[in-house]
Amino acid sequence: MERLRSVPVADDEVEVLIVGGGAVGLTARALLERWGVRTLLVERHREPSPFPRARLLNVRSMEIYRLLGLAPEITATAFTPEYGRIRFRDTMRDRDFATAAMIGINAPVPESPVTGVVTSQDRLEPILLAGASSPVRFGAGLVDLTEEADGVAALIGGSHGGSLGGSHGASRGSRPGDRTRLRARYVLAADGANSTVRSLLGIGVSGPGRMGGFTTVVFDADLRRWCAHRPAGVYFTAHGLFVPLYPEGGWAWIVPTPDDGPHADWPGLLSRALGGGVRADVVRIQHWEMNAFVADRFRHGRILLTGDAAHAMPIVGGLGLNTGIADVHNVCWKLAGVLRGWASPSLLETYEAERRPVAFRTLRQAVTNTALMLDAQNRRHQQLHPDQPPQTSVERPWSAVSGDVEFSGAEASGHVELPWSERYFAQLGLVLGVTYRSAAVLAGEGPPPEPPGADYVPGAEPGRRMPHLWLGTGRSTLDTFGEWFTVLTPDPAAWSPRTPWPLHIEPLPDEHAAFCGLTSRGALLVRPDGHIAARWPDLPPTGATLLNTLTALTGGGTEAVRRT
Repeated sequence: MERLRSVPVADDEVEVLIVGGGAVGLTARALLERWGVRTLLVERHREPSPFPRARLLNVRSMEIYRLLGLAPEITATAFTPEYGRIRFRDTMRDRDFATAAMIGINAPVPESPVTGVVTSQDRLEPILLAGASSPVRFGAGLVDLTEEADGVAALIGGSHGGSLGGSHGASRGSRPGDRTRLRARYVLAADGANSTVRSLLGIGVSGPGRMGGFTTVVFDADLRRWCAHRPAGVYFTAHGLFVPLYPEGGWAWIVPTPDDGPHADWPGLLSRALGGGVRADVVRIQHWEMNAFVADRFRHGRILLTGDAAHAMPIVGGLGLNTGIADVHNVCWKLAGVLRGWASPSLLETYEAERRPVAFRTLRQAVTNTALMLDAQNRRHQQLHPDQPPQTSVERPWSAVSGDVEFSGAEASGHVELPWSERYFAQLGLVLGVTYRSAAVLAGEGPPPEPPGADYVPGAEPGRRMPHLWLGTGRSTLDTFGEWFTVLTPDPAAWSPRTPWPLHIEPLPDEHAAFCGLTSRGALLVRPDGHIAARWPDLPPTGATLLNTLTALTGGGTEAVRRT
């Protein structure tokens, strides 16, 4: 490590340094800006990645972007819902032999006011960059960092190749070789699976690890004759995955990287994979590794890991980016509370306690998704070649939720029944049914329910995510959450104390009271991230109950609390 005190000190300090300018880091920047937290985001690359990378935004992520006011623009640049489907084919020219719907993306679901979308990350990130004004420095990477008594000192170095400049808070990075010492109260690491921050801290990982090397070939071709009548977000074939990139055109081909990957004839390989007879122009090529792990720790003092820095997911199912977005939605309000004095630093301990179990559960599902996809292809191989041994598959290191893929018997050479008991991609339980046991310490109702499986059953028990209920035309209970705690109650006048915490009292229509387990004078206390912290079926015996609950929830003993 370099000696931090031997380099210049930056003119200004920031409250939160965000390391990594991908979608997770940019989402954290937007969330923290809403809380009035001063941030600086640094990204070692000179500009956002031009590769499509993540493909899906599930309903939970779109709910978060709805709160940030970004959902309409994201939806406008995304594919229409009929692309929310996976199709299995022998080649791109052939008919489907199996299909699977992406639940919550292919059509609206009653459990959410939004629909997930199929989009490319290189379309998402410019929207996120423009969605906040806090400074961003591209071409500036983290070199070293060390914790101090009341903050973190970080060494930022210029990267070769320059950077973005000008708009939406983005500025030119340091010149190559320059070093600047920056000070921050806290650091959020969103710098990917090969995280520099995680490496500097010496934090290990658990899980299957490296699952293989892959190559993404971005190309232009007119494939409408094979796909226009049967649109999909992903086409699985015996020659790799094909994904449409943008509504106006563009494709990506994803395949295992051969031994001579950097020197391979990728235009020729692509032409053979497509079967010839169609012109395909290669635009760019990226080699990458698929990983599957969860970091052994999500926090090191004032430094917190998020996104792929905390957990790497196989791509099948589109869970990686969405899990990272939920990470920062969980941690940003807690950082804001600590920085603004209405929460104790001990509140940050709940981040790892809440999100790391979710990461393990999501990783199990992602690994299972990969196995299911390969299993479907193996069954097709056996169907077409019954005298040949089955192709290799991946091992599942954990038991996990299974799903099912619908085989198109009329179009296949024989019908295959798959013994999977639940719908593939029916991940609403995984996405919307997250339960945080630490969120319900104050409820007085016993432990919250165990996390559900693939199916999501809405409920208002403490620890669970507040369900979507319509409050009026176009307005959901989820729209009442923001930079504050929310009290949902049929009797707002009985729940309006003066508090040092940001608090919003929201009338709950009488028709929803019974579903939420409330009488006409009861109330729910909901955290800024939408998880229910406490439920009082009726008016509590003392007016101090809500204040005492908020004190316990936020750690108590902070400057704001002591002033009351």
